Amino acid sequence: MRVHIATDHAGLDLSHHLMARLTEHGYEMIDHGPVEYDAADDYPAFCISAAQGVREDRENGLDSLGIVLGGSGNGEQMAANKVAGIRAALVWNTDTAKLAREHNDAQVMALGGRQHEFEEALELALAFLAEPFSGDERHVRRIGQLAEFERTGDIAGKLSAVTPRPFTAS
Repeated sequence: MRVHIATDHAGLDLSHHLMARLTEHGYEMIDHGPVEYDAADDYPAFCISAAQGVREDRENGLDSLGIVLGGSGNGEQMAANKVAGIRAALVWNTDTAKLAREHNDAQVMALGGRQHEFEEALELALAFLAEPFSGDERHVRRIGQLAEFERTGDIAGKLSAVTPRPFTAS
């Protein structure tokens, strides 16, 4: 499996660790940067590039997932999710890593480089990369609704049925 990885300065050391260790586990690592430490760098371009690499590989029939890293993983997840067709999930424990794949068929995991020790981060990455999508009908349906909204700005028969209302305490 090919794994596209990207970070900013806050996840650079972890990125290098993950690339080395995941390679040992048989993964083909594709590094989207940065090349060197720069405390003023910006994560969006790196993370978007990695997500685009995943999307392109998958469109070409290749088995491919991605990992984006930063201080918290939040902004990196947001950046990866800007790539049409990509679902990136913030992972903070083994359950969220597995569920991101099993229920959401996430193609990219986001991880906070300042939130996890190296070996814990490796464990989370391995859990994410190894977990298959369940293919359960309810999950397929929900992912389809996300894709429909991404394409059209609507979820036919669903979005218009939602009626926002003010909360009143009882």
